[in-house]
Amino acid sequence: MNSTTPTAQLAAFAASLRFDDIPGPVVRRAEDLLVDWFGSTVAGHGSRPVASITRFAQAMGPQAGPSEVIVSRARTSPYLAAMANAAASHVAEQDDVHNGSVFHPATVVFPAAVATAQALGASGRELLTASVVGYEVGIRVGEFLGRSHYKVFHTTGTAGTLAAAAAVGHLLGLDARQMQHAFGSAGTQSAGLWEFLRTAADSKQLHTAHAAAAGLMSAYLAQDGFTGAAQILEGPQGMAAGMSSDADPSRLTDGLGTRWATAETSFKFHASCRHTHPAADALLQVMQAHRLQPEDLDRVVTQVHQGAIDVLGPVLRPATVHQSKFSMGTVLALVARFGQAGLAEFDRHFLDDATQSLAGRVSMELDAEVDAAYPQRWIGKVAVHTLDGRVLHGRVDEPKGDPGNTLSREEITAKALRLAAFSGGATAAEMQAAIDALWRIAGVPVVGNLLRQREVSPAHV
Repeated sequence: MNSTTPTAQLAAFAASLRFDDIPGPVVRRAEDLLVDWFGSTVAGHGSRPVASITRFAQAMGPQAGPSEVIVSRARTSPYLAAMANAAASHVAEQDDVHNGSVFHPATVVFPAAVATAQALGASGRELLTASVVGYEVGIRVGEFLGRSHYKVFHTTGTAGTLAAAAAVGHLLGLDARQMQHAFGSAGTQSAGLWEFLRTAADSKQLHTAHAAAAGLMSAYLAQDGFTGAAQILEGPQGMAAGMSSDADPSRLTDGLGTRWATAETSFKFHASCRHTHPAADALLQVMQAHRLQPEDLDRVVTQVHQGAIDVLGPVLRPATVHQSKFSMGTVLALVARFGQAGLAEFDRHFLDDATQSLAGRVSMELDAEVDAAYPQRWIGKVAVHTLDGRVLHGRVDEPKGDPGNTLSREEITAKALRLAAFSGGATAAEMQAAIDALWRIAGVPVVGNLLRQREVSPAHV
């Protein structure tokens, strides 16, 4: 293998990173992201698509195993636990996002890494290191694939497969050559298309389930000597060739070991597609500054980037709660009515007449400034037309949850507790105990259960 290619350099970094190489603030951010992911995973309890994937995993796998299925409190193989937990953490639309890569790292990295760490008896430091590896690799692959890729492909399903492979490969102790083989196997399995949004299909949870499980499998296969394409990313018949028209190989090695993309990752405040958040925050700004009520609004025009139009545009009349989270009109209507678009607001009010009426008066327009800044910056701009004839403008340069407007540990904890309370996936006491333990994960000698085990019927996952 040529050790100088971008894929080889990325693989060498993934194989060689050590805990002591990671700056303290980045370790702290990894802990924050882990707790945030755990809350989103528990929030998947009771979701129909998550229940389907979880039942499949439990039917296909051993009835007992080393790795935890969080929503069912069952135990199974690392492969199937990663699959189930990845599905669970990507349904509430509260998992993290990296702006520049338009990629949700947590939902593919942590399910694979936690399941493997539990199977291996790895330490908390080893889990955190592997997770940072997964973030750094997945984010760079997403950036490499570019905006053209995201127009058709769900980057979390594609780049996410390599992110999971990197995290698991690090836990398995793969060397640089083996890691490159793992990347090759992961890349050839990368998948995930946006077409599902048009018909409110369940595919988004399948994307993350497949990415986490396939990435894990790729790493285990590489450990066993299985080979993969050496240049699966930038090769003439690799991922970029088939999935992108603006791929930039320099992004694969950008600042390896000096630029910590993990710390650039944003948290999600609203329980909706991240493309809606900048406009939602800008609308809230206008309504609070001018003391507006929903009944004062005539129409709202959002100035957005092309990626928002590509993803949100196909959702015209949302038929399900999950599909409504990809409707700019629905999200802004809920924000105007309740001051936030959380799980309860979607679940109880997305089909209300008041929500539907206001949603129909929200439109998106491509804005040159917003589009030029994307994806590095997600600017929110709105023009609010009131019934008394005013046009009020709002602008947000860093939506709530971005690194410059981030969530505190208290806010992350409160968010996780809210998610668990909504889903019923854990009691407040169970959730608080689990969160307290996760904040101390770096000092844990062996990663065990994240939630206390108790009997839960598979029919109620």
